[in-house]
Amino acid sequence: MNTKIRVVVVDDSALVRGLLAEIIDRQPDMCCVGAASDPLVAREMIRNLNPDVITLDVEMPRMDGIDFLSRLMRLRPMPVVMVSTLTERGNDVTLKALELGAVDFVSKPKIGVADGLRQLGADITEKIRIAARARVHRLVANHAASTDTAPAKPVTMASLGRLSTEKIIFIGASTGGTEATRELLVNLPADSPAVMITQHMPPGFTKSYAARLNSLCRIRVAEAVDGERVLPGHAYIAPGGLHLSVERSGASYIARVQDGEPVNRHKPSVEVLFDSAARVVGRNALGVMLTGMGADGARAMRTMRDAGSYNIAQDEHSCVVFGMPREAIAHGATQETLPLTQIAPRLVEWLRTHAGAVTSRV
Repeated sequence: MNTKIRVVVVDDSALVRGLLAEIIDRQPDMCCVGAASDPLVAREMIRNLNPDVITLDVEMPRMDGIDFLSRLMRLRPMPVVMVSTLTERGNDVTLKALELGAVDFVSKPKIGVADGLRQLGADITEKIRIAARARVHRLVANHAASTDTAPAKPVTMASLGRLSTEKIIFIGASTGGTEATRELLVNLPADSPAVMITQHMPPGFTKSYAARLNSLCRIRVAEAVDGERVLPGHAYIAPGGLHLSVERSGASYIARVQDGEPVNRHKPSVEVLFDSAARVVGRNALGVMLTGMGADGARAMRTMRDAGSYNIAQDEHSCVVFGMPREAIAHGATQETLPLTQIAPRLVEWLRTHAGAVTSRV
């Protein structure tokens, strides 16, 4: 029993508690050691049962999931998978949970809960497995996660000017990536090169996510729209459930947003975006692989490097899950491995040092 992942389920619905416990106990490598109807009951269970992972509902009586998560991550940080109903408010609350340190989330169906949760069983249990291996950090008073890494040098926000017009920064991320991408983007200058981002995220969340980033960043951030020009000072996020890539149209780059089969089990897939970066942008691309589980994008990132791009991987200590960066490094796809807080300053430094020497598109 000690080798199994120990899970406490927190949900105000007896039906959902029972279903989640059933799904978890069916797995050979995990067990539900407790089920709580609200955070106050959960607090005692956590103290007594010492679980490896918690699944946490967002809206509950006596104390909502966000307040409970905030207290938990300040006082006793541990891996949490949020369970939220797919609504506009639920999306915003889920993004707040990720900001506070939740490892991942599952969208609870609004109708047909029993059948819906059973169909999501494989997804739920896989996220619990990933969460059990995740690196979580204690929240500090201002809700910023402490990474215990050396502080980065302040980013110089002076204009990059024409250095940014020929370049595109490509970012791939999965588990833990919503906050890692935020950390990177908020430290880019307003006239940064265009940024194209594939973050593994289901439909319904990326619009809210992009809006949140847009309110925080100097650059403009939005969901990518098929056929729009890719411009400096803008970041384009792959819509959940669709692939994002870059193409040429005359002298311009354009975003291509398309449906299609999952690649490496993901849609959107980092592999699709990075393959297009190697093919279309070549040595004018900069690649960044952030925290995430699996190997999506590692092979294509090596293709980017072979085409002349400069690539950076997030280091293990600052990752929530060091899967995708580790695979990129193993493929020989990266020139540098850096703590998260140092990636944006390094991109700016590299552009100032090298960008003027490369001006022709491939």
